[in-house]
Amino acid sequence: MSHNYTVDQMPDIDILVLTHDHWDHLDYPTIKKLKDRVKDVVTGIGVGAHLEKWGYSPEHVHELYWGESLDLDSLKFTATPARHFSGRWLKRNTSLWSSFVVQADSLKLFVGGDSGYGTHFKEIGEKYGPFDLAILENGQYNENWQYIHLMPEEAITAATDLQTKMLIPVHNSKFPLANHAWDEPMIRITKEAKSKNFPIWTPKMGQIIKLDSDNETKYWWEGIE
Repeated sequence: MSHNYTVDQMPDIDILVLTHDHWDHLDYPTIKKLKDRVKDVVTGIGVGAHLEKWGYSPEHVHELYWGESLDLDSLKFTATPARHFSGRWLKRNTSLWSSFVVQADSLKLFVGGDSGYGTHFKEIGEKYGPFDLAILENGQYNENWQYIHLMPEEAITAATDLQTKMLIPVHNSKFPLANHAWDEPMIRITKEAKSKNFPIWTPKMGQIIKLDSDNETKYWWEGIE
């Protein structure tokens, strides 16, 4: 069984949301191959410089500072805080790291990006919530990095703070940046969600999720060596 998911398997993208410029979020070969299949990009201040250097059209790259909003197509994007950092190679914090609120006519989403746990989740929930869905990181964590990444149990707490109806945990099972087992994040977060009676979806990579209806997701990581 192949566990690869490549650019060729991705659909064309109307709006690509980039939360920050770290390698596992802004992968050069992937972004280059997607260039002619992405209509618009929404990201934080400074990230657009990478994209423009790699051939993306500046008028289709939309940079936002925390608290700024943009109406694009039928959606409203608002950049919100995250507790992380940015940088590639030896240069750090030359661009902004963000989370995003995405408002449609009848649905409201939160895209968390990378962030350690903090009071900002509750503040975002109070100001912009409640949300229909939150997408939060769950993987590549370590107790020594607790200020810049969520532990699996903290992701459930953050989802509660955000006042979201549903959670999709991401940021796991691909880029190995931490010492935990590749499937540990999914094991821990599903256990915590069950104990807290918090609803989550755990789609397999590439699975299409319909935001306005129920989705059947499985513990796809079970039985994989």
